[in-house]
Amino acid sequence: MHIGNHYKIKEFLFWTRRDIYRLFILATIPTALYQLLDWKWLAIPWVPIAMIGTAAAFIIGFKNTQTYNRLWEARQIWGGIVNTSRSWAMMVKDFTGDAQLNKSIHQELIYRHLAWLTALRYQLRETRPWENIHKSYNIEYRRFYTIPEHQMPFEEALQPYLSVSDFEYVWSKKNRATQLISLQSARLRQLKDQGLIDPLNFVEMENQLVALYDSQGRCERIKNFPYPRQFASINLYFIRLFTFVVPLGLLQEFHQLGEHMIWLNIPFSVIVNWVFNTMEKIGEATENPFEGGANDVPISTLCRTIEIDLREMLDETDIPAPLAAVNSIQM
Repeated sequence: MHIGNHYKIKEFLFWTRRDIYRLFILATIPTALYQLLDWKWLAIPWVPIAMIGTAAAFIIGFKNTQTYNRLWEARQIWGGIVNTSRSWAMMVKDFTGDAQLNKSIHQELIYRHLAWLTALRYQLRETRPWENIHKSYNIEYRRFYTIPEHQMPFEEALQPYLSVSDFEYVWSKKNRATQLISLQSARLRQLKDQGLIDPLNFVEMENQLVALYDSQGRCERIKNFPYPRQFASINLYFIRLFTFVVPLGLLQEFHQLGEHMIWLNIPFSVIVNWVFNTMEKIGEATENPFEGGANDVPISTLCRTIEIDLREMLDETDIPAPLAAVNSIQM
């Protein structure tokens, strides 16, 4: 997530420079043929192009609205995870007996929750075939930031929060986050049977685990269900068609201004097409809010914030530092 005042124009130009090169060539070829070889038949009326542009603008607007909704829903889910995590830690401390006598139990339950957060964020950062993070322009832009889940192996990040037996059990499963909440529930039942948790408090804590399951499932729904491919495809085809015909439609418009004004077709075609292409790419960059892009929900930062809060509730002193933004991008 970019937390600066705005993206600088040089960042946008760097991100879209390959498009600019392509659009420049696309505008230069018909202009040169029109002017130098007198291929006047290349010029086409502007009216049909304007109609295509209108359709393209509508489909771009639709896509950007829907992808933003996916992003905002993902952010709301993680806002709920933050709140539920704090509530969980509070209940652990207050519902499981004396803080001094049961400190190890408090630490176990809270650390297992931190393990769940770790497992969830790593699972959400896994790549899906439809995601855009590995496209060339996004790979190049990653020079401006780092993805924590790509810097440390999943196994190494998970181990500090779990006992050896819990880790071996969880690591043998496919959906580790799901199994960690299951372990939490089983442990709560043990504590209730031992008389360390009141039955009513046990029900309240189980409800918190259910809420975490619900949040995880909602994240998985966004992660595993892409923006519908038929809409993404028609959006791409409309934009490509529009960018191809714009230089042809502007030929006559600039020719009417004077003999040498025809060469203005090149910069103005590039500008018009760059605007449409960039709007389409903005929607694409918002499609998958967990893939590790610069505009994603900052789940790594949120998990670190939760970890700091929960470990401070345990009165620990060796607290990790908040994740700093890199070039105004939080992950």
